[in-house]
Amino acid sequence: MIHIFTTGGSIDKTYSTVESDFVVGESHIAALLNEANVNLLYRVTELFRKDSLVIDDADRALILQSVRLSSSDQIVITHGTDTMVKTASVLSTIADKTIVITGAIRPTSFKVTDAVFNIGCSIIAAQVLSLGVYIVMNGRVFDWDKTRKDHETNQYVDSH
Repeated sequence: MIHIFTTGGSIDKTYSTVESDFVVGESHIAALLNEANVNLLYRVTELFRKDSLVIDDADRALILQSVRLSSSDQIVITHGTDTMVKTASVLSTIADKTIVITGAIRPTSFKVTDAVFNIGCSIIAAQVLSLGVYIVMNGRVFDWDKTRKDHETNQYVDSH
């Protein structure tokens, strides 16, 4: 079974007419997996709904504790793209699970989005990668400590 944890980020942003801005809303991942007719056991747990720029040490501690306590050894975490590497660093202390962190540059609610592709790639990655922590974005798998977000291209790239 794959355990999917949601934390917010652009992947779950939606436009709020009340706030006249984009806000992190309810996760779309369960609906996306259902629409895609995904035929594997998975569980979705929402941890919180935050932009990754406001995720703090207490939030990362909650992610760490939740992943540690999960009975699954295949983990996918949806997360905002700006601080994935920081969260991955905290999770790197877990040695007995395959942990994949993903997100989206364009929200799931957009007509043109990278969210669905990134989620699909992450589900596969969690099943086939060896134990460790990875970031999956833009059709690529990165070791968490060998990647960074390139803000000019809005893509994850090798950090060397």
